[in-house]
Amino acid sequence: MPHTSQGFDAKAFLKTVPEEPGVYRMIGAEDRVLYVGKAKNLKRRVSSYFLRTQSSPRIAMMVSQIERVDITATRSEAEALILENNLIKSLAPRYNILFRDDKSYPYIELSADAFPRLAYHRGAFAKGARYFGPFPNAWAARESINLLQKTFKLRTCENSVFQNRSRPCLLHQIKRCTAPCVGLIDDEAYAADVRLAARFLDGRASEVIDDLTERMHSAAERLAFEEAAACRDQVRVLQAVLQRQYVDSRKDEDVDIVAAVEQDGLTCVNLAMVRGGRHLGDRPQFPTTAAGCGALDAVLAFLEQHYRDQPMPARVILNVPLDAAKLVMADVCERPGALIHPRLAAEKAWMEMAENNAKLAIQSRLRDSDRAEARLEALRDALDLPEPPSRIECFDISHTMGEATVASCVVCVDGAMKNGEYRRYNITGITGGDDFAAMRQVLERRYGKVAAGEGVRPDLILIDGGKGQVGAALEVLREVGLDSVAMVGVAKGEGRKPGLETLIFPDGREGLSLGNDHPALHLVQEIRDESHRFAITGHRARRAKARIGSRLEDIPGVGAARRRNLLASFGGLDGVRAATVEDLCRVDGISRKLAEQIYSALH
Repeated sequence: MPHTSQGFDAKAFLKTVPEEPGVYRMIGAEDRVLYVGKAKNLKRRVSSYFLRTQSSPRIAMMVSQIERVDITATRSEAEALILENNLIKSLAPRYNILFRDDKSYPYIELSADAFPRLAYHRGAFAKGARYFGPFPNAWAARESINLLQKTFKLRTCENSVFQNRSRPCLLHQIKRCTAPCVGLIDDEAYAADVRLAARFLDGRASEVIDDLTERMHSAAERLAFEEAAACRDQVRVLQAVLQRQYVDSRKDEDVDIVAAVEQDGLTCVNLAMVRGGRHLGDRPQFPTTAAGCGALDAVLAFLEQHYRDQPMPARVILNVPLDAAKLVMADVCERPGALIHPRLAAEKAWMEMAENNAKLAIQSRLRDSDRAEARLEALRDALDLPEPPSRIECFDISHTMGEATVASCVVCVDGAMKNGEYRRYNITGITGGDDFAAMRQVLERRYGKVAAGEGVRPDLILIDGGKGQVGAALEVLREVGLDSVAMVGVAKGEGRKPGLETLIFPDGREGLSLGNDHPALHLVQEIRDESHRFAITGHRARRAKARIGSRLEDIPGVGAARRRNLLASFGGLDGVRAATVEDLCRVDGISRKLAEQIYSALH
């Protein structure tokens, strides 16, 4: 049995662990949580830490520090997953490895409409629609959509556009759509194209090519030469795509290649995807909160987290020992695919590519890290700070003549923007256009919580504005007891020209103008510009909603039900505004007289 800390009797403890789903917490000295995990079977999973020699020095080190293990049985594995996620977020255990990705994997969607729509998709799945993927990146998904448009000419327009067309659009003219919106293709023929596209997306490209070839010969025998030529062109496009793959297995197979590389103190797990024998690209990822994380630990954590949400292909090729990976996957998937080492020439080529791309990703991250450190050090020197600011928060105010005021807060940590921590604040209860009052309100809401122990204290606060905004900000920080936090305003230069900004200090010092090529100014500009972008997009959305929404509500005869029908029929507020009187008449409950009133109110 692996060594554990004195006082913890693992053998006696394991007798008390139930064979139920749940969450376990490894606890070390001073009640410090070392690790949080979930299991379908608590007894089997927790026992694995104590009943065999650990293949990972990192896990062995963790086990040696365990003083007790707390377990929480749940009614289902789904409940265990939710509880595990909540505990990891709140406790930040030292030995948990997390792969954080701001975006979900992209898919291609075929909608459940009578004439299905081909679309790029992220997020939750809609009932009835079919989804193909996942794809490693947006480029791979969009390239596949582009290919399907050229080959099968399926529609890609929104339903609000499709339902209101009176003539074919540009995509039909350039031979990318068969125009089902205006009846230029019948239901049966369009459905046949959808079936072929679905088979291609399922990785059965050779079947599709054979089917199209047969249709081409049949059309030629019937002397339907135009139809035969169209089938011939479709076959050529599909064959060209399959032939230009750098590595092609020549088989219709789905494979994932997971390569872990350790280099220069960093560990990267690179996922490459092969679908239908076509290599679709790579997705390098870096673990976080990974104390002493090596290649094996990183791969095990990645397999458990990735295939918890994504379908597992028939084969997964790994460059780490398989025994530990199989143990993990047995607890993740009901029917795990085959976990193998590369054996065939194509598999070895895929793994070589994946490992090389992981090394390139590490080199890129190191370059970015060195650049970020240099810019933070330059900012420390310019502002005379005791340490380079690890966490920088920047605020901006956006409105139009005082209407729909929105404040933004963007966050930069260690020189990198953290999109997931951005926040917008709708400003209310102030005189329109009073930027000072708006700045006071957003800072009170933001730092009142920080002063109360909620949230993270920044090392530097940037204010997009001059002396007035900086003075208002300083008053708030004094009120909440955070006036010791470094703060500086970023005043625009003459003609708002980039490079002429002046940094404004709250203590009354003379403003500082850095050179146009100063790395500290480049960092400040990047953060300030991101804050401005985030504020103005929020403001525009709020303004548009207020204007259109209030106009619809103010029109006599347009109640809640008719508003819902209008918005649903035209895909949102912009669609209602763009609709003609005739278009509006087609909506349930809208007479011509009411349609004219709506049109008049919106124009």
